[in-house]
Amino acid sequence: MNETLEIIQSEFAQASFETFEMVLISMIAAAILGTILGLVLHLASNPIFYKNRVVNGITGTIINVIRSLPFIILIIVLQPLARLVVGTSIGPIAASVSLAIAAIAFYARLVEGAFSEVDKGVIEAAVATGASMPLIIRKVLFVEATPALVRALTVTFVSVIGYSAMAGAVGGGGIGNLAIMYGYNRYQTGVLLVTVVALVIIVQVGQWIGDKIALKLTRNKISQNINKIRIFISNKYFFSSGQNISIKMLKRKGDTR
Repeated sequence: MNETLEIIQSEFAQASFETFEMVLISMIAAAILGTILGLVLHLASNPIFYKNRVVNGITGTIINVIRSLPFIILIIVLQPLARLVVGTSIGPIAASVSLAIAAIAFYARLVEGAFSEVDKGVIEAAVATGASMPLIIRKVLFVEATPALVRALTVTFVSVIGYSAMAGAVGGGGIGNLAIMYGYNRYQTGVLLVTVVALVIIVQVGQWIGDKIALKLTRNKISQNINKIRIFISNKYFFSSGQNISIKMLKRKGDTR
């Protein structure tokens, strides 16, 4: 028991920081590059925008190849790339290279799905108004898909936490490395339990925050739609009332004649 406490006190803080470092780098890369790739996949497959089978096929194939490999194999395959980029193939920064690539591919597919869920009628209405494609993408596509994008980012975060734990098996550091090095190799069950509880808490907190943000965005979107409907109804009532008044005035003029 004393040995377990000593290990936790001396190693857990550093392992937690390394996990945070890996997850932060990967999530930033996924949020930026994954969104771009997901947008490219959607635009290249949608005839309303810039349908291009070649671009869609090449981008989709690359993403599928990355996603088809188990992460433990992917991180080994990408060790030469990590060595080229950061100068080493071990440690949390080196593991972040493989982790970021896996997160980008994972999130890109979720982004494509989020954009595909946007009502086509809304996009077609924007096209009918004569709005440019960049404007439709910014003001319609992204705005309508924002709650789904937040949920997708939350799912990606949970997956990245799992990937970061696996990175410890090949010298990536972090909480996973602590669990393997002490909990598994040295039979320190207490250390293993602490790392498991820590990972569960991180996932639960991340999922809770993501759900709250997505729910708030959804409610705001519903409120905006309700306000638009109210404005439409009030305008319709105003115009119909005006037409009725005009008809009554014309009838009165006819009667006086």
